[in-house]
Amino acid sequence: MGKELKEYIISKKHHQFRRDFPEYQNLAQEYHRLGLSPKEHMTRRFELLSGLETPVLLPDEKICFMRTVKQIPDCFTEEEWAEIKQKHFIHELGYMSNLSPDYERVIRVGLQSLYDDADEYGKRIINAILNLTERYREEAVKAGRDDLAKVLERVPRYGATSFYEALQSFRILHYSLWLEGNYHNTVGRFDKYMYPYLKADMEKGLYTRETALEMVEDFFLSFNKDSDLYVGVQQGDNGQSMVLGGMDENGNEVFNLLSELCLEASKNLLMIDPKINLRVYELGSELTKAGLGFPQYSNDDVVIEGLVKQGYALEDARDYVVAACWEFIIPKVGADVANIGALSFPKVIDVCLHRYLTESETFDDFLEKVKEEINTECDRICGNIQDLWFVPSPFMNLMMASGIYEGGKYNNFGIHGTGIATAADSLAVIRKYIYDEKRFTKEKLIEAVDSDFSRHSELLPILRYEAPKLGNNEDPPDSMAVMLLHTFAESLKGRVNCRGGVYRAGTGSAMYYLWHANEIGASPDGRRKGEPFGTNFSPSLFARINGPLSVISSFTKPDFREAINGGPLTMEFSASMFQGPDSIQKVATLVKTFINMGGHQMQLNAVNTQLLEDAQKHPEAHSQLVVRIWGWSAYYVELDKEYQDHVLRRQQYSV
Repeated sequence: MGKELKEYIISKKHHQFRRDFPEYQNLAQEYHRLGLSPKEHMTRRFELLSGLETPVLLPDEKICFMRTVKQIPDCFTEEEWAEIKQKHFIHELGYMSNLSPDYERVIRVGLQSLYDDADEYGKRIINAILNLTERYREEAVKAGRDDLAKVLERVPRYGATSFYEALQSFRILHYSLWLEGNYHNTVGRFDKYMYPYLKADMEKGLYTRETALEMVEDFFLSFNKDSDLYVGVQQGDNGQSMVLGGMDENGNEVFNLLSELCLEASKNLLMIDPKINLRVYELGSELTKAGLGFPQYSNDDVVIEGLVKQGYALEDARDYVVAACWEFIIPKVGADVANIGALSFPKVIDVCLHRYLTESETFDDFLEKVKEEINTECDRICGNIQDLWFVPSPFMNLMMASGIYEGGKYNNFGIHGTGIATAADSLAVIRKYIYDEKRFTKEKLIEAVDSDFSRHSELLPILRYEAPKLGNNEDPPDSMAVMLLHTFAESLKGRVNCRGGVYRAGTGSAMYYLWHANEIGASPDGRRKGEPFGTNFSPSLFARINGPLSVISSFTKPDFREAINGGPLTMEFSASMFQGPDSIQKVATLVKTFINMGGHQMQLNAVNTQLLEDAQKHPEAHSQLVVRIWGWSAYYVELDKEYQDHVLRRQQYSV
């Protein structure tokens, strides 16, 4: 990998080639006037945008294709969207997302082999992709890049015959999905479907380990050319997630030389994309030390069994990947919507506190009301999700094993569960101080919470710092967390969604850890109004924690096989912890302990508080500072201050 290319991308010099086309921002109005169908609209837009693209070859790059058209105009007018939303449930932007396409098959056979079986719209998009590829080939010839030109002669029209061709083919396919308007397009099990190409080339003597690493690094850089154009809730939230390791459909180990090269490339480049997810635990500590916020670890033993319990075939469950953040999905055949809604555990407690606490004679009576309210909230969430509709995506339809216009083999919906620590700690407070010790009255607690502790302020330090907290391996809050998660899973069990799939409970939070926190006031655990919940599956931000082992002990007690939508235990480590010679091994041991204790998913982040504070004051000096947000990493200075501040406040641990 040439240093010139990396510096070119980091300095954003390639942005000079981007162009605005304001005349095309009203495309939806024109298509509406013509009365075009959604498929026709998507196809025409793709043809237009691909035709407007300018082939650009960056200095020293081996893997080409880069967005030069900055905006993708919307598919429908505001009036059309309003009409659609009256008839259907629309998830997020209404476009297909969080899917894992069948890269393996399409790279192997090429687009030409798909042409005959494609519908009219698929054929036109294939032609548009091949036309743009030809223009890139011509540009390569002009630049004297005969090696690249030869590759573009073959892929993606025909199946790849080499590692180089396979990587370039992936880039074009991945690029095209974005251009169609799909988002959070995952990379899938990269080391599984790409390694045969590398292995064959190395056996021919075409690569050494060093030259193969250079090729992987160049490939990784290609993700970062356009990542700023693929913005989710915040910059960096783009879904370019790669899974390494684990077993294949037959139960055989997948981790290989390419897996190792991917980890090494990520460590060398120190860039936010692609995000690494490991289905093995031993080898990711060096990336944590580097401060990338990944890899994210998944426990095959728990995840696979949990997916099978949810109705997935064993061979498909073994092949699982991680979606944009952490949700478990099936490549090629899965059309799950893994983040379609979220339940706020603290809101449940807040409702029950005000409706039922004073009338509940025993704590068990109160708990029954909590369980009932969780079920009621699940009724509300699921009841709102009817007649789900997506904008049809002709190219994504081609990229899946059996098409996806009307769904896939799996059509399950995932529901996040947010703020579990806040809720569990609140229940522990009510049990201990109201019912067991009778230290203060129900009315006093409610008044304190409703006034944000301006009344009965003496309760605040007790509830905030003396009361038991989830993460210290103490039974009162730990047992409450187990109960909450089990009740959540049981409340969703047996429900059939509008696409014939099931609902999956999860422990993730996504952006809801901020949104849900703003829906309620203070909490009985001592959380003040406006303070966020802990992100994902983690202790509250003000909890005084004994250490990482106690956190792991608390957060591995639930049975995650029944709540298998994903959502990692999230732990922040001070960057100074990695100064010791054995620090990496300690972190690896910690992850191993988590896996052995039955944890399902974990992500770690190395943070430097002083550095983050300086970055807020002097962002120009820290443009490449990377942090983990919830299920993705971002450049710290590109985040909104709300997210910057939350990263600063997170719990730090030492090992």
